[in-house]
Amino acid sequence: MSRIDVQRDAEPQLVADVWLYETANGGKTGPALPGFGCILMTSRDRPYSGWDALLLLRDQPMHPGERRRLGFVFLTPESALPVFRQAGRFYLWDGRFIGEGTIASHVESAR
Repeated sequence: MSRIDVQRDAEPQLVADVWLYETANGGKTGPALPGFGCILMTSRDRPYSGWDALLLLRDQPMHPGERRRLGFVFLTPESALPVFRQAGRFYLWDGRFIGEGTIASHVESAR
């Protein structure tokens, strides 16, 4: 199964309101396309520590500056989910901080 298949069909392990920073403010230079994954971190402090996650974009790219409620699937959900639920807020890392998110107050489908 490809990353795009997982992204299209997976049930979210976490749902959050996400904002991708504008390109001029350090965000991506292009959209996050279906199959996009990155590191999620609960802090901007060094040393950096995070978890691999796949954004459930379904078939809709997400553009710099856009805000959207998204689901996420983690490579290691057993260690990531408790940390993110407690933190309530997180940052998206793709070579630099490209966005941030706030955990939804309750889990619902992001479809």
